[in-house]
Amino acid sequence: MPELPEVETTVRGLTGVLEGEVLARVEPRRADLRRAIPVDLRQRLTGARVTGLSRRAKYGLIATDRGDTMIFHLGMSGRWRVDPEDIGTHDHLVIETGSGRLLALNDPRRFGSIDLVETALVERFAPFMALGPEPLGEGFDAPYLAAALEGRVSAIKLLLLDQRIVAGLGNIYVCESLHMAGIAPTKPGGRIARKRLDLLVEAIKEVLAAAIEAGGSTLRDYARPDGQLGYFFKQWRVYGREGLECPVCAQPVLRRVDGGRSTFYCGKCQG
Repeated sequence: MPELPEVETTVRGLTGVLEGEVLARVEPRRADLRRAIPVDLRQRLTGARVTGLSRRAKYGLIATDRGDTMIFHLGMSGRWRVDPEDIGTHDHLVIETGSGRLLALNDPRRFGSIDLVETALVERFAPFMALGPEPLGEGFDAPYLAAALEGRVSAIKLLLLDQRIVAGLGNIYVCESLHMAGIAPTKPGGRIARKRLDLLVEAIKEVLAAAIEAGGSTLRDYARPDGQLGYFFKQWRVYGREGLECPVCAQPVLRRVDGGRSTFYCGKCQG
């Protein structure tokens, strides 16, 4: 599933194509993805000018001068294609700009979503209501994390995946951050020392920044809007490296399953 760095990379790629442009054609090519596509999407967006693009957690936002914002989620396999040579079966939303650029939202598994909300009410969009702070924002720091984890006995790996605690973190980057901070993924969140939380917050920000710089990770069907594959996977410390050497201590990377997801870690560095 595309995680925060992949969505941030997508938004940055779309910005150069869409910002300031008029949406000359907006064509939903099916009625639903994970949920119904707004029936008035074409009517409300055709002719509108894009005033800005942004990201919230794993959602991309496209704001227009008509006071409407289209919110998209890439689901498990979604991606935007820019200036495709042809429109395929899995291109479920097609947009053409006034300058002739073509964009297609491609989602073979249809786990993504498209919503349209009033820009003034974006913060009240239901999926956003319970989200925690952005991990790259000023609101996410060690004092905040210490307060959020106080008294919690659940494993820190699972707590960091809880979008109510911090928004946008996914399995890959949680595994990588915990390894960088030297914290066992199974350690109860409320029992992590403050100095270690300082390291964890720093690690999360560093890992995400590096992943965005690298264009995200290539997992299954993900690619950037320009069609290029992200290459952060080349920098993975532990994720997907079961049995290979830990880059710090050379011990074999271990794997376990927590909450139905694979957890990769070093038993020595994170012991």
